[in-house]
Formats: sequence, C-alpha cells, structure tokens
Amino acid sequence: MPIKTYKPTSPGMRKLTTLTFDEITKIRPEKSLLVPLKRTGGRNSYGRVTSRWMGGGHKKAYRIIDFKRDKRGVPAKVAAIEYDPNRSSRIALLSYADGEKRYILAPLDLKIGDTVLAGEGVDIKPANAMPIKSIPLGTFIHNIELKISGGGQMARSAGSFAQLMAKEGSMAQVKLPSGEVRYVLQDCYASIGQLGNIDHENVTIGKAGRSRWLGKNPRVRGVAMNPVDHPHGGGEGKSKGGNHPQSPWGTPAKGFKTRRRKQTDKYIVSRRK
Repeated sequence: MPIKTYKPTSPGMRKLTTLTFDEITKIRPEKSLLVPLKRTGGRNSYGRVTSRWMGGGHKKAYRIIDFKRDKRGVPAKVAAIEYDPNRSSRIALLSYADGEKRYILAPLDLKIGDTVLAGEGVDIKPANAMPIKSIPLGTFIHNIELKISGGGQMARSAGSFAQLMAKEGSMAQVKLPSGEVRYVLQDCYASIGQLGNIDHENVTIGKAGRSRWLGKNPRVRGVAMNPVDHPHGGGEGKSKGGNHPQSPWGTPAKGFKTRRRKQTDKYIVSRRK
C-alpha cells in the first residue's frame, strides 16, 4: 500500500505522511463484534500512574478478533477488509457458511470473496489456520499460539511474519520477527502468510498533535529534569551528571536484562539479534 505525502502548507504538514487506505473496503465496523473500550490514562484501580506517557487519544471501540481460530472445518468468505484503531494490522470480516461473522487478522494478498478455512489438512493459503505439524518447513506464518487452544500470541503486528525452521518430536523451531528462534508445540495453531499493511513502519507522524490523537503523551527527557525528579537531572547547562543511563528508579537502561520468565528459557534456541 503506497504512502501519501502532502504539500508543506504548514510545518506540521511538511514531513507528514499517511497511508492511502486503498485496501479498506468497509468504513463502518460490524456492530455485533464491537465492545466498549475504557481508557485508563495509564492509571490503575487506585488512580496511580503505572504506565507512563499514556493519555487522551481519539474515542474508539474494541473489535473482537478471533485469535483462536477454533471454528474448524467450516468455510468462510471474506466479506470486507477493515481498519482497526487498536492495532497496526488490518482486519478481515469473515462470513461463515452457518451465518456467523468473525474478525481475523488480514494477511497480505487477502481479498474480498476469498474462502478461508481452519483445521487439519486445509490448503496452504493466506489466512488459513492449521496446526504447525501440518505446515511445510519454510512457510511464513503469523498469529502463532504458545499454548494449545490458547489463541495466537506471536507475530500479530503489521507486516509481521515468522518462519517455520524445523520439526523435532513434538516441538517445532520457529524463527520470530525479532530474529529469536524458539520451540513451539507442533499441536499449536498458526495462520498462513505475512500480515498486511507492510508500509505501516514507513509512516511519519509529522507533528506532536498526531501522537496525542493516538493516546501518546510527551516523554520528558531525564536530563531536562531536576535532580529530585531523575538521576540524570540537574547540572549546569546540558549535563548527564556522570551517571550511567538509568530509569527514574535506578534500573540500568542499556543492556540490563529484565526477563523474569526463566522457566521458559529452555524453549529459546537462540536469542534475538
């Protein structure tokens, strides 16, 4: 999908780029698949900020996405390709033969009228879902389960894909978008193909206000703060104060390992680059 540029009629428009949305075929979402989405502003139930730099943003509803792909053996027609404000990838509205409608993540080259299936022994076609044991080596996959029937958790953003590298016993080696290679159970489901909207990473925000529309508040640099607010703060002129890069609470910011789930280390064959 091409990138759209604008005439520099203002400083905000000079570098601004947007997507053309050529592949979007339906403006209004399916009402039966919408639920309200409450905004937290980064606050927890006590009203304290637990996730910084969040707030504002355009009002939006959540689209219920079928990450599990548990409607097996029932063919579905692609009724529309839609925009989803909650994620970078596009979503596809499926109309099943029994009348049910569901949203799935839309891979590259999925078009209106295509037939989509989930189950063992289905064709290797974009958007079809099957167990990893049924997928040939080298295939691009997305929406990969970590637990059997737990729903897809990996490779879900725009342009993402993982690659099936090897099969050993009950496990398969999958190379993730980060470059990490890890074991996944062969009975876990995955969808075929690379996710669409691959130009998402090339969009230039252009102005601060557009970030605010997305619910992103400004990040103040630590060196711009006072010593009482941040370890990098204070000093005459622009100064780091001689500290190693760290968070406001003293956690090292570069190269410090924060991974806690050591029980799953055995599933990682090689770390990300």
